[in-house]
Amino acid sequence: MLPLQQNTAVVNIKTASIAHLNPAPSKPLLPRAPCFAGLLRNLTLRLQTSLELDRVLGMFFSEVRALIPLVALVYQHVETDFRLQLSEAEGRGITYRLSHEGECLGELRLYSHMPFSETALEQLEKAITCLHFPLCNALLYRRAVQASLKDPLTGAGNRVALEHALNRDMDMARRYGQALSVIMLDMDHFKSLNDTYGHHAGDAALRAVALLLREQLRNIDMSFRFGGEEFVVLLANTDARAAALVGERIRSAVEQLPLLVGDRTIRLSASLGCATYQLGETQQALLQRADRALYEAKRGGRNRLCVEPA
Repeated sequence: MLPLQQNTAVVNIKTASIAHLNPAPSKPLLPRAPCFAGLLRNLTLRLQTSLELDRVLGMFFSEVRALIPLVALVYQHVETDFRLQLSEAEGRGITYRLSHEGECLGELRLYSHMPFSETALEQLEKAITCLHFPLCNALLYRRAVQASLKDPLTGAGNRVALEHALNRDMDMARRYGQALSVIMLDMDHFKSLNDTYGHHAGDAALRAVALLLREQLRNIDMSFRFGGEEFVVLLANTDARAAALVGERIRSAVEQLPLLVGDRTIRLSASLGCATYQLGETQQALLQRADRALYEAKRGGRNRLCVEPA
């Protein structure tokens, strides 16, 4: 449900400055009785106990609800690709764009069934200042975790990230009967590219293909560098037929991708193998079937897609 009224505020956590738009209606939401100073003390202490963004925000939400009857919290940090929603976002909402010394700390939106009074808004501001160091630290931790799961050359996920993501998606497929497909991509004649034009050209080709994969996939799909010139694409809730269409689209896009090396334009191509998860099979078995399909594509002349039979 869309909020009945939207207030927007810009908050610099360091100075707790706030600019309000759209004043609250005539029957404002008043804060509850519990001691506000005590709540801030408890909130500050609790928020220092975790580096996980979801836990930090969950503790903030539960503590503040003891004072102001909030019904939902939505937080988003685009840079680290994080979004959290606690409860159904309905009623009146107020948005805080959080920042510290010029650094964006994300957007926080709080919902209530009642309009916010000026007193409640002031107390929310003060509560949000308690998020300062916990939020900075949690975002720093998230960036470090993300860096450890990324291939440094291409920015794609690494094999550790692939293992985690595949375990999660296979579990979802088992629980809810959702389809899950894997595409394995291998760049054609990659050794020749390196030998002829140098490793800088090979690195540029890998980065270009990794970027192409991100552009070709949905937000819920993921790509990983499997090793060397190989990538793996994980397609959630995608059956064999739909995965084949995605694979062919990727193959065609790689074929049309110009790689500029010095004053020369080099054309790339890739071979792809696709396999769809079968109930009960292991992660290794699924990847091996995709690899077999990739081998068939290579043996069949390269620059093509092969699908492993179910």
